[in-house]
Amino acid sequence: QVQLVESGGGLVQPGGSLRLSCAASGFAFGMSSMSWFRQAAGKERELLATIPSDGFATEYTDSVEGRFTISRDNDKMILSLQMNSLKPEDTAVYYCNTPWRTLGWGQGTQVTVSS
Repeated sequence: QVQLVESGGGLVQPGGSLRLSCAASGFAFGMSSMSWFRQAAGKERELLATIPSDGFATEYTDSVEGRFTISRDNDKMILSLQMNSLKPEDTAVYYCNTPWRTLGWGQGTQVTVSS
């Protein structure tokens, strides 16, 4: 049974940092490219960052390039997203999945950036 459990969200002031985690189970995590997505209220879910199975050649959407860093621990089956210099427009629910959205969605973790 595939399971993705996101955690680490919260309320942070603009300019602050958060580190999100996605605990994966039930599939060949170590052989899968993985991505972080987010969905703001009233908007479509968007792809933010992708990391291949070997952890190299990461890719980011323009809006988070240079501020967010995606990483993975294949032994622990954990996908992470370090988010720095957060902005109010980063407020959203954050999810992990494959880049092709082939797994069921987890519950996500809410990130709110506000003063």
